[in-house]
Amino acid sequence: MKSGKTAKLIGTGAYLPQRVLSNADLEKMVETSDEWIMSRTGMKERRIAAENEQASDMGYFAAKEALEQAGVLAEELDLIVVATTTPDYIFPSTSCLLQRRLKASSAAAVDIQAACSGFIYGISLAKAYVEAGLYRKVLLVATEKLSSITNYEDRNTCILFGDGAAACLISDSGQGLTIRGAILGADGGQADLLKLPAGGSKRPASHETVSQKLHTIHMEGKEVFKHAVRRMEGATKECLEACGLNEEEISWLIPHQANIRIIEALAKRFAVPLERVFLTIHKYGNTSCSSVGIALHELLMEKRVRQGENIVLTAFGGGFTWGATVLTHD
Repeated sequence: MKSGKTAKLIGTGAYLPQRVLSNADLEKMVETSDEWIMSRTGMKERRIAAENEQASDMGYFAAKEALEQAGVLAEELDLIVVATTTPDYIFPSTSCLLQRRLKASSAAAVDIQAACSGFIYGISLAKAYVEAGLYRKVLLVATEKLSSITNYEDRNTCILFGDGAAACLISDSGQGLTIRGAILGADGGQADLLKLPAGGSKRPASHETVSQKLHTIHMEGKEVFKHAVRRMEGATKECLEACGLNEEEISWLIPHQANIRIIEALAKRFAVPLERVFLTIHKYGNTSCSSVGIALHELLMEKRVRQGENIVLTAFGGGFTWGATVLTHD
């Protein structure tokens, strides 16, 4: 039963670790070069969390900023949703750790795992909870410590990933961005193209899995590329149609910051000038589910987003999963 409420995103936050891993640093670690990395990925540097800095820590700082911006106290929260593929533990959930640290004792807490699409999956869940009238204030946090699952001897993957967190407060009241709609998708038939082979119940940690580096990201890059562009394009077009919008009404496009070639290929399929495609990939690399959230926060902080302008977020990740959402400035 619909409540007649409208979900709004009323505050954002982001956190990036202090340590910078530049292309020059990577040149000393694997056989690569700044020119090679830039031409193929668009990445110049990425942030790496400290050894004692975990996903919950980064998420906490992003969450504090989002709550402050929204003018909401932690004790007012009804639900905390954390999207991550690099939780502090298999259990307890990172959302429970965050609830404890925020002292949000009235909030329920749950983790979701949709790889790089996690922020958009989380937005759709929060929108559904709020508009169903079940919860009024939902904190969504996307946080990743990808450096903990990156093989820094694999030149094809170690150049891509960085650490960081994003957060947003979604409510049935306040000023901000109206969540117009969200489209999600998945294709488990392609699961083996991008995965972490060990660490779950199928292949628990052992001397063999550790020595074979099966607790690090394994990816078939060329195949992932082909699926990523097609799926993000499809989800974005479907979401625009569901919201009654056309391509010319996209004010800002924020794609998952995975690879500059993917982003450019996607942008060419829409009537969006490149200066309206917001990029953070050169600074932070691929931070998985937090990438579109970090970019959204920076867009809102750095650019003048006007009333009535439409921001489109779209992402693609392991699983495969994908999604898109339209946010309209109040």
